[in-house]
Amino acid sequence: MFTDSHCHLNFPELAQNMDAIRASMTEAQVNRALVISTQLEKFPEVHGLAMQFDNFWATVGVHPDSEGVQEPSVEELVKLSQLPRVVGVGETGLDYYRLEGRSIADMEWQRQRFRNHIRAAQQVHLPLVIHTRSSSADTISILKEEGEDGSANSAGGVFHCFTETAEVARAGLDLGFYISFSGILTFKNAADLREIAGWMPLDRVLIETDSPYLAPAPHRGKTNNPSYVPWVAKQIAELRGMTSEQIAEITSKNFDILFKKNS
Repeated sequence: MFTDSHCHLNFPELAQNMDAIRASMTEAQVNRALVISTQLEKFPEVHGLAMQFDNFWATVGVHPDSEGVQEPSVEELVKLSQLPRVVGVGETGLDYYRLEGRSIADMEWQRQRFRNHIRAAQQVHLPLVIHTRSSSADTISILKEEGEDGSANSAGGVFHCFTETAEVARAGLDLGFYISFSGILTFKNAADLREIAGWMPLDRVLIETDSPYLAPAPHRGKTNNPSYVPWVAKQIAELRGMTSEQIAEITSKNFDILFKKNS
């Protein structure tokens, strides 16, 4: 019933408990999960999970925060994205939250990495999984510069674990992107984010855990996993005067459309 559109099941704290996690998913009616790549060196783990389990899929990409790792060329991203059960490109984007003494100008390597992901996604016609933190203006600007305008030639994609302003949400929607909400939506200090979730067009909404991080209330402080994604749906349902089951159906359909899945 529920689909977790973004999780990191290859991370050790989850990978070593896979049987228990899958059992919990079944109990919580979480039928599918998208396992997200953050480094090319770890991509075989991500892809291996998608190949091992028929309700998991994979992306290929290098997180903007990952430094000292294999740099992704357009050619390498294109090659890996054509493997079976790879349905998206990313996690990619920009993150200026921890500059550690550097200037924004010094982060040109991050912007070029982002452009490589966009160009690869456009070549293979797969959606982008976008991470943006303290960098939304540049994120939107680069997407526009690279031709992401919602047209047929665009890759499209999703702004994952959305925590930005209503202005950024509308800019993403204008470019044809989806918006994904995580357990942050349930946090007490997330009133502004709940307001956005209250008016967001439902045909552009996804739900996710971003596990092992950001466990939703009432599980805050625990290691997050895909079985907790119904709590995100529950919060959206309460905001919209709907049922969790309705949100599950809508967001799963959106997942199918964005990632071109039929099951």
